Amino acid sequence: MANPMTQSDTTDPAAAHPALHARSVSVGYESRTVCQGIDLAIEPGTVTCLIGPNGSGKSTFLKGCARLLDLKGGEVYIEGTAMADLSSIEVARRLAVLPQSPTTPPDLTVRELVEQGRYPHVGALRMLRHQDGEAVAAALEATGMSAFTDRDVDALSGGERQRAWIALALAQETPTLFLDEPTTYLDISYQLEVMHLVQELNTTRGITIVMVLHDLNQAAAYSDRVVCLRQGAIVADGTPAEVLTVDLLRDVFRIEASVIPDPRSGKPVFFPHQPLGAEPNLP
Repeated sequence: MANPMTQSDTTDPAAAHPALHARSVSVGYESRTVCQGIDLAIEPGTVTCLIGPNGSGKSTFLKGCARLLDLKGGEVYIEGTAMADLSSIEVARRLAVLPQSPTTPPDLTVRELVEQGRYPHVGALRMLRHQDGEAVAAALEATGMSAFTDRDVDALSGGERQRAWIALALAQETPTLFLDEPTTYLDISYQLEVMHLVQELNTTRGITIVMVLHDLNQAAAYSDRVVCLRQGAIVADGTPAEVLTVDLLRDVFRIEASVIPDPRSGKPVFFPHQPLGAEPNLP
């Protein structure tokens, strides 16, 4: 995966700023604040994964940073510019978001779905141009969906449908991509297929990726950085090896577990044994 140091050491003016910077961000729903005063800077060209127990604020924080929820406090900056000062189209040119379990309109083909990603770039007449067609074709090819162009999205398998949605996000041609639980409801082969695709987008295109994952082993395997939330606050932030520890699994996830390095990658892999406080289940 991309090295955050080498990615930021460029002559690109945008590289002088974090890809995304949340400053004292508080966000929630109506009268309830879920996340309070979070500070987080995402370096360009990196893969960051947000983890935490159910209800810890992972998806809520991501939605606040994507302007899908109004902030209750603080500010989000994208490439050094306050997101509040940008129009919706300007935000969509810089940040693509794949929400959890997106809903597809009925009777939509894969191409028609992916074409939706070009609308932040079209002109006043809202008509697709030649370069938009090229971007759609490139997104379909990158996700392995070229052979499914004319198929209805509703007829796809779960993994194929998720790749079609990622193709839509790619067609936006943004430098940053948010993914909210992209492997939810997929079997393990499709999960790995999606995660390998995400990794490839980062390594081959340099796309900055921030994602929410429940699978801690996948978070460790496919991320440069892991940020753990609990009760709306960051409690751990670092490399997968620094964050995914026996103590964190006990304190945050309330389980007894072992952690060992993966023999192939060296990334940490955990093996859960029992809930905290339960009697050992030994042979």
